[in-house]
Order: sequence, then C-alpha cells, then structure tokens
Amino acid sequence: MAEQLVRKPHMKVWQSLDESWKTYLHGLDKSLKLIEEGINEGEEMTHICTDEWCEATEHYLDEFANALFSIHEPEFSSAEDRQKIKDMKKRIHDIYARYKSIPKKESATA
Repeated sequence: MAEQLVRKPHMKVWQSLDESWKTYLHGLDKSLKLIEEGINEGEEMTHICTDEWCEATEHYLDEFANALFSIHEPEFSSAEDRQKIKDMKKRIHDIYARYKSIPKKESATA
C-alpha cells in the first residue's frame, strides 16, 4: 500500500514530463515546417532574397539548429522520439544547404 502511494505521484511526474517533451518535439517539428516553407518561397522567388531577408533567415536557421543540436534527450524518450530528433537534424542540415544555394539579390548599394 505504501509503495503505491509513492509510485502514483512519481508516475504523474513522469507522465507530465513525457507530455511536455512530446509537446516540445511537436513544436520543433511545426517550426521546422515553417522554416521549410520560407526556404521554398525563397527558392521560387529569387527576388525575395534581399540582404534583409537573407540575414533574418540565416539568423533563425542558426537559432533553430542551435536549439535542436543542444537537446539533451531525457532517459524516458522513446525510440520514436529519438528518431524524430535525428530526422529533424538531417532536415535542418538539408534546409540550410538549400538556403545557401538560393541566388542572392544584388544589393542596391553595390
């Protein structure tokens, strides 16, 4: 009986952490999709890649990559969650390569 009283709060903590972890991963994935949309747009409309657009895009790519690559996976994360992180790391790498291949618009001051 005493063991059940100790386990119940403990399990609630782990369940709460797991739910938060999955919400965080979902948010990262959603953000990555938005980044991909922006890069797709930049590839389709080369006039969009002005100095301002390029600086802003590179900044959020760097910030996202830093956040993604600095994740410490909790011990309770599932194999599926670990695979999601691995896949997102590959995607951000590919997105960055695509971003770098977008022709840059010549600066008006050049």
